[in-house]
Amino acid sequence: MSKQDARIKRLNFTTDAGAGDRARIGLLVLESDQTMEWEFRALTDLPGVSVYHSRLANDVTVTPETLGRMEAELPIAAGLLPDYMGLNAIGYGCTSASTIIGEERVAEIFEEAHPGVPSTNPLTAAKVALGALGVKRLGLLTPYSPEVTDAMQAKFNTAGIDVTVVGSFYEQSDLVVGKIDPKSILQAAISVGQSPDVDGVFISCTSLRAAGIIEQAEQTLGKPVTASNHALAWHLLRLAGIEDTVDNAGQLFREQLRVLTDA
Repeated sequence: MSKQDARIKRLNFTTDAGAGDRARIGLLVLESDQTMEWEFRALTDLPGVSVYHSRLANDVTVTPETLGRMEAELPIAAGLLPDYMGLNAIGYGCTSASTIIGEERVAEIFEEAHPGVPSTNPLTAAKVALGALGVKRLGLLTPYSPEVTDAMQAKFNTAGIDVTVVGSFYEQSDLVVGKIDPKSILQAAISVGQSPDVDGVFISCTSLRAAGIIEQAEQTLGKPVTASNHALAWHLLRLAGIEDTVDNAGQLFREQLRVLTDA
């Protein structure tokens, strides 16, 4: 004898604005990145703020050629974040590829996929962040090969931020970069930043676990320090209209966007 199925009772419900009622941020993450998502969870852990990820195909070996090939993947990944999500800002999570592809081209792709939504990437975010921090003479730390590091150095110099000291781990594998321990990153940041010719430090690469050492590096150096995920999270929050400060996240997260005025 079979048991009769219970009748399904229709239940009432109400709706609200849903998650991200203050800001919804879209984030394009490389398939090889091991760090960005969990650093963003910590840096954007604010009331009413939600981050939505889309992964894009990339080569685990970082060269100018492999970085350039990501240009074709950007529209695909951006399209996986639907318009009906109502994004307030969107970012691309690769500093080196933004350098090689070009910040302007990355912005164009985002504008085509999500018209009118403010966008950024770690290189653009770093420039804005360093401006907010008043850094003119930069200590640059990267994990990259010399040709990628040189290209990034040139981008900062062209933007009026003089790179006076550069250090690199000389590692091309994104898999290995994600496993470089925070102690090594801290020691390298201090080594690069301790020069009297440096006003502040930028630690490049979204795979480096740098967000957690920012405060300690700043306290040791007495200078502002930021990193790819750190600067990108801050810039996306500010572009999305979130002005909250974040404790234990370094000087940058106490800053607002600077309003540029004509001299």
